[in-house]
Amino acid sequence: MSAIKSERLSCVLTLFCASAGAFSVPACAGSESLDSLEQVELGTAREALERHDTGGRDDARPHRHQRGDHCSDDEDDGVALTGVNLAGADFGEGNLPGVYEQDYIYPSAADVDLFLERGVNVFRVPFRWERLQRTLNGDFDTGELARLDGLVRYITARRAKVVLDPHNYARYAGQVVGIDIPASALADLWARLATLYGDDRRVVFGLMNEPNSMPTEVWRDAANAAIAAIRGAGAENLVLVPGNAWTGAWSWDDSWYGTPNAIAMTQIEDPLDNFAFDVHQYLDADGSGTYRTPALPGAASPCESTIIGTLRLALFSAWLRATGSRGFLGEFGVPNEPTCLAAMDDMLSTLDASSDVFVGWTYWAAGPWWGDYPLSVQPSEDGSDKPQFSVLARHLHR
Repeated sequence: MSAIKSERLSCVLTLFCASAGAFSVPACAGSESLDSLEQVELGTAREALERHDTGGRDDARPHRHQRGDHCSDDEDDGVALTGVNLAGADFGEGNLPGVYEQDYIYPSAADVDLFLERGVNVFRVPFRWERLQRTLNGDFDTGELARLDGLVRYITARRAKVVLDPHNYARYAGQVVGIDIPASALADLWARLATLYGDDRRVVFGLMNEPNSMPTEVWRDAANAAIAAIRGAGAENLVLVPGNAWTGAWSWDDSWYGTPNAIAMTQIEDPLDNFAFDVHQYLDADGSGTYRTPALPGAASPCESTIIGTLRLALFSAWLRATGSRGFLGEFGVPNEPTCLAAMDDMLSTLDASSDVFVGWTYWAAGPWWGDYPLSVQPSEDGSDKPQFSVLARHLHR
């Protein structure tokens, strides 16, 4: 491990200790924790994190969430929520509000059934804020609400979960939340949604898709305002809180975008303590999910190795345990390529073994309008599964 990386890890571990307060955090024990995390760079991430997490004791992890897991109907072990992003309502972002069935679409009941039949139990539903709420702080558009609500009610009636996802990057019509428009506007959106769905624990509130290019503290404060509005409406639903910088798991402790999420997001406030941090992680060289070029010079694969996903989640997973937090992998996806498929399989195996801190995941993406999009897991016209879904199927919560 490089001296720079070691110094950064040491700094992050120190911050874990400071943020944990009275909790007994294994990361504060001394250099052995840093040595353990160094093993991540040597390709033994799972074993390293296991040593880091528990220090050999079953009771070593701090428990921040004492109110129970509101995301699962049962007590089975394993990651509780396993599913897909069901896209379509987020399409046509260059034409807002746009024309329904021309610029965008809501997936149908048949699209939902395709995945319920395959064992999926959660759907992240991206939609555009500007379509649902045509003016800030205004009433919801009747037609758009009917479309969204119809999909939500169908999913929950089939005993699956749905994650509401304003797919807006912490912006409304290009204006940044907390800078160009007040954070109270986002709080208003969520107060209205919480009033509609606060009586249904199958609905999960994903505050925002991929905030970016803003001070992390500004986003943190906006997220806290939205959580306060949700709880003020009487809703106890699970809330998913993204970080800044497109909420990348691999950059959670980086500072190139300002204050690291690993620092700022320790100050998320929820009186019910029923939230998880939503992160996204793609496996190509730049983590963008475009998979345009080989990951390494002279290599064929756009994925660097078969363990790249596990490596990229490692520090975030350690942070979750050190702070007594929970996580949700809201977006990840790979093309049909052997190294990438193996890397996704390995990463999901890591999540399978990390259900103490991860509540679930949703693959990007499914939906009827993807066409030949290389990451799509929408079944083919003949009903056959995409190779990516065959990997996902091995990790679905049963």
